[in-house]
Amino acid sequence: MPTVAIVDGVKIQFYPDEHPPPHFHAVHAEFVAQIRIDPPVVLRGSLPQNKLKAVLAWASGNRDGLMRAWTTIESGRKPEKL
Repeated sequence: MPTVAIVDGVKIQFYPDEHPPPHFHAVHAEFVAQIRIDPPVVLRGSLPQNKLKAVLAWASGNRDGLMRAWTTIESGRKPEKL
């Protein structure tokens, strides 16, 4: 599970062999949230409210990079850091 960014202490990760819709995993301590890329909304899981707010704001400004990471990992390659 490659980490492509760290936002306010939250790891932004993509898992191989994922399923649509395009999404990423945000991991902080014991919290894990699966977040859709466009629009950035929580699909499942949770984060502390302040961390979630930071991750969603970051994701809104990084949709193109997140989609590139999604398509890269779907093709079996390692995505670049954002």
